Amino acid sequence: MILKNKKILIAITGGIAAYKINLLVRDFIKIGADVKVILTPSAEKFVSKLTLATLSKNEVLSELISEDEKWNNHVELGLWADAMVIAPCTANTLAKMVHGICDNLVIATYLSAKCPVFIAPAMDLDMYQHPSTKRNLDLATTFGNHIIPAEEGELASGLVGIGRLAEPCTIFNHIHQYFENQNSASKFNQKKVLITAGPTYEAIDPVRFIGNHSSGKMGYALAETAAQRGAKVILISGLSNEIAHHTNIELHSVTSAKEMYQEVFKYYNDVDIAIASAAVADYTPKVVASEKIKKQEEQLTIELVKNPDILKAMGEQKKHQILVGFALETQNEEENAKAKLKKKNLDMIVLNSLKDNGAGFKKDTNKVSIITSKSINSFDLKSKKEVAKDILDFIENQLI
Repeated sequence: MILKNKKILIAITGGIAAYKINLLVRDFIKIGADVKVILTPSAEKFVSKLTLATLSKNEVLSELISEDEKWNNHVELGLWADAMVIAPCTANTLAKMVHGICDNLVIATYLSAKCPVFIAPAMDLDMYQHPSTKRNLDLATTFGNHIIPAEEGELASGLVGIGRLAEPCTIFNHIHQYFENQNSASKFNQKKVLITAGPTYEAIDPVRFIGNHSSGKMGYALAETAAQRGAKVILISGLSNEIAHHTNIELHSVTSAKEMYQEVFKYYNDVDIAIASAAVADYTPKVVASEKIKKQEEQLTIELVKNPDILKAMGEQKKHQILVGFALETQNEEENAKAKLKKKNLDMIVLNSLKDNGAGFKKDTNKVSIITSKSINSFDLKSKKEVAKDILDFIENQLI
């Protein structure tokens, strides 16, 4: 068992979701892990030290200096752990972590830790969506921390939206998966993988553009999954609200198809695998107005010219790379996807259709078929994270 005898340090901060951590401690103990728990002073108002000590079979600490004036060695705790889990992580604690404000045992231990750190944020909807929180989450990932995203649902305030602490089983599975990936001999380990994601926007004037509804969710899920398997990922993304959390992901942001083309071919020759999941505009305005176009005539004609075909160029320049494309079709789906596979010299193409309920742009789910020159493999509707796993499993088992 992957987590047996692993030393797990759980840090609880002062949020209402703290009550759920009793279940997380129990899950780790049941699997044979050694668990220690530390608290911020405010967390003591939400959870019982006695309960946590009973479940973990270890003393629970909350102060740098205990009531009997004994020094609680945060450095020792940080060095002891194989993994540190901060859950729930409040906006306050997150801000302190990324700015090095060391005023309690949890932050002092975090700053001393040499192990992987997993952060499970939990807070109200408006706090989670505030630009400072988003920035702090991004900063935390640049330090090498792993973010376990908050979930959507009813919050303690009565609002409904994102901000709920991930369920204890989700947090447990995330950490289990991390150590499983560390121990597994994934064929993605140390591979260089280039992934394109999101939409491209083609400017009409300084205000307007031609674009599409792509959210980037599929591409980011692929990037996270590949990174978790040990790949070094170059993610080239159009504008997206998604966040690349894993430290193995190098994010390059672009806007237009031309910018994406230029960025792709900076790295394409050096990668082992390329997955083109971006929704790239086929056409762009021939002339971009330097000033906002005024509403004067009843009709407006915009002359469009073809954008460079990024995927076709990748296929033409392919040497050693495994090249994977995507096809979003509305008619003659398999026929069109097979033609694209051959025409663009792909090793594999992932087909999805806007006709499938729950699939397509801006959805958290997708229904795909993986097509090669030899086979068609169709999958049921799944979360895009599960679809990413299916796609990478196929590449790993059939193409690498």
